[in-house]
Amino acid sequence: MNERDIIQKTTDHVRGLLSGEGSGHDWFHVQRVCRLALRIGREERADLYIVELAALLHDVADWKFAGGDHEAGSHAARRWLHSLDVPPDVTDHVCDIIACLSFKGAGVETPMRSLEGQCVQDADRLDALGAIGIARAFAYGGHKGRLLYDPTIPPQPHASFEAYKKNTGPTINHFYEKLLLLKDRLNTITAGRLAAERHAFMESYLQQFLAEWNGEL
Repeated sequence: MNERDIIQKTTDHVRGLLSGEGSGHDWFHVQRVCRLALRIGREERADLYIVELAALLHDVADWKFAGGDHEAGSHAARRWLHSLDVPPDVTDHVCDIIACLSFKGAGVETPMRSLEGQCVQDADRLDALGAIGIARAFAYGGHKGRLLYDPTIPPQPHASFEAYKKNTGPTINHFYEKLLLLKDRLNTITAGRLAAERHAFMESYLQQFLAEWNGEL
């Protein structure tokens, strides 16, 4: 099976798994991440086959929906790639990217060991910013039954992945606990350039939200 066949089969597989998912981690999220990762990868001169495979598979078993098991995604990806007889070096690279991809708390470093991984991680983080990032944050908050906002509950700078996983705070807190931090945690020059406008839009949205909440507008 050639590389394009593997990409097509993986695309069909992931679309089947995630279509209709309602928390903001659906097939369209994967599709956007894939497009962004390839765009970044072209500019950064990464191996686009690795980038595309990892982007397609990055959310097949997200820890948030796998009982908090942060290895579930890489294990699911490995099983799929093994079923297609993908060479071990490619499989190991893709699975390593998926294992290291997720944000794990404000106080937790999440270094990515390869350029390809940096491209996918940056693309995933870009999709958490801007207008779509805002929409996804509230979709996930609704999915988890979280409050929109409660001014008596302050944001928490989670110092460990375990603390981050246990977080149940209002959705607005998530902006301060994660989303506003992402601009400065991107790996590539390309992603940094793309993040600027999305970050600014998110800051403007929060100003509007809080002004409306406080009856100032």
